[in-house]
Amino acid sequence: MALTDAAVRKAEPRDKPYKMADSGGLYLYVAPTGLKSWRMKFKVSGSEKLLTFGTYPGVKLTEARDKRDDARKQLRDGSDPSGVRRKAEEAREAERAAAAQLLTFEQAARRWWELQRGRWAPVHAADVIASLERDVFPTLGKRALVSIKAPDVLTTLRLVEDRGSIETAKRLRQRIAAVYDMHKSEGVTETNPAAGIGKALKPLPTKGRQPALTDPDEARQVLIAAEASGASPITKLASRFLALTQSRPGMVRGVTWDEIERIDWTGERYGPDLPVWRVPAARMKLVMDLKGEETFEHVIPLCWQAVDVLRTMHRLTGRNRLIFPGQRHSHRPLSENAIGYLYNRVGYHGRHVPHGWRSSFSTTMNGLAVRQKRLGDEAVIELMLAHVPENKVKAAYDRSGHMERRRELSQEWADLLLKDMAPAATLMSGRRR
Repeated sequence: MALTDAAVRKAEPRDKPYKMADSGGLYLYVAPTGLKSWRMKFKVSGSEKLLTFGTYPGVKLTEARDKRDDARKQLRDGSDPSGVRRKAEEAREAERAAAAQLLTFEQAARRWWELQRGRWAPVHAADVIASLERDVFPTLGKRALVSIKAPDVLTTLRLVEDRGSIETAKRLRQRIAAVYDMHKSEGVTETNPAAGIGKALKPLPTKGRQPALTDPDEARQVLIAAEASGASPITKLASRFLALTQSRPGMVRGVTWDEIERIDWTGERYGPDLPVWRVPAARMKLVMDLKGEETFEHVIPLCWQAVDVLRTMHRLTGRNRLIFPGQRHSHRPLSENAIGYLYNRVGYHGRHVPHGWRSSFSTTMNGLAVRQKRLGDEAVIELMLAHVPENKVKAAYDRSGHMERRRELSQEWADLLLKDMAPAATLMSGRRR
């Protein structure tokens, strides 16, 4: 059966190349990369030869058939179509080589992205192109694709590693390699400079750490995906509050309204004393002999985005004791796995867990401290994470120390993480119970 325009257009790539026969020896060759080319096999003096008529959609079905008919006519006249076409093919090859010298990496990468984006969720597609625009195009974007060498790629990825985004650097290497693989298969380039540098990159954090996206732009995508899902508003708001406060998931699940201080629930402005969340020592993740000691309570300064979450929740659960109750019982906390299951459902299984927000915050803010030479921030960040020093006297003394700087860092993190995201009130739609 002869091919149709619709069948050619809808032909999807598979794991292995395959052929779609037309008539008269013409067939469509579909590569795993998605490249489609028109081909025809024939014999001259007992030897099998192959003609290629160009790629689809540049060469349409009707044009491919015309080329097939011309080749068959030459065969009937006793000529070898491949010999007739050799000089034309050499000229086209020269043109392709010249075009390859003009093709920039950014042009090649955007072409690869356009071909792949239909296979991805919209959030992931946006994340892929944004990562290239942010971290690769500034250094490699205007370079000719064929001129880039392995050291050039490694230098670019080192810049990403230097800010603490180890996983991002590895993903970017994979994306750069995929761009080259596609164009290598099409004959545009003969090498893939990103293919052999994986072992030159820094290793991922040692096993045992909680999976976490440490780049704020990637971490933001977790919230965007979770908040666009059909989960309950309480789960989505708890997720946002967890990400903003550098706290442990158990602390958020059990937070009560009486732990929140200095918020005017009816107004939009703060009072003279800025809002805080005072977590009792009994609920802190400390060694057993410290539990119950008032000196080891944990005070968390609240950024305005966290207050926005609490004001939204106050309309839902303000009459309850718990801020984030479970779905079935208002007197029981949110399920231990509710936020984790939500992240798994939206595609982050094994990549980011609720506890991972602490790593996201720590990596980002410590990276900023190093780059901007903020002396002393490392110790403040440890306080914000409620990491207890070996010196228990010092821990007692510092429990509310550096509050002004802690508040500044908390606000800086929130502004980075929730950049351009909608207010908490927009998460109220959907089922509540």
